[in-house]
Amino acid sequence: GALKRLDLAGDETVVVFGQGPVGLSATQLAKAMGARVIALDISAERRKMAEDFGADEVIDPMGNDVVAAIRDLTGGEGAHKSLDCSSNAEARASAVRCLRAWGTACFVGEGGQVTLDVSQDILRRQVSVVGSWTFSKNGQADCAAFVAERKIDVDALFSHRFTLDQADEAYKLFDTQTTGKGVFVMD
Repeated sequence: GALKRLDLAGDETVVVFGQGPVGLSATQLAKAMGARVIALDISAERRKMAEDFGADEVIDPMGNDVVAAIRDLTGGEGAHKSLDCSSNAEARASAVRCLRAWGTACFVGEGGQVTLDVSQDILRRQVSVVGSWTFSKNGQADCAAFVAERKIDVDALFSHRFTLDQADEAYKLFDTQTTGKGVFVMD
């Protein structure tokens, strides 16, 4: 749904902030759409997963000027689109500030706040900011058809499988925020 909200085109650059399960799937789908993908995450494991899912570039946001790094990777212009899947206030602000003029940012993650200078960050650059929380039944069907037609390996998102008696171990691993999607398998 979020990539549809962005109206992402195959010749555009999209920056995906946060490479948890939602961000990884966005990275994978955006790449399948033909976009150039720049992926960010604080976890080295998740940055590696983003590369495996097709990200053209990965950035560690810790200790880096994210906006400057993205501008360097885009010839000084900034990205066409950005998608924040992290709910982190700094990432959300960077998702707006890393855009070129007329760019669009989409916030996906729940919660959190962001502080922006409306004139400098949005109005004077003609930037749009949208949100995406879910998508329609038709949108889900379109996404499923896209995945099936292009034979996208969405199973790769499921990095760990657990039985119910491994729940404690599973939740400890999930809390590290270094994995893809974990699932409980029922016999």
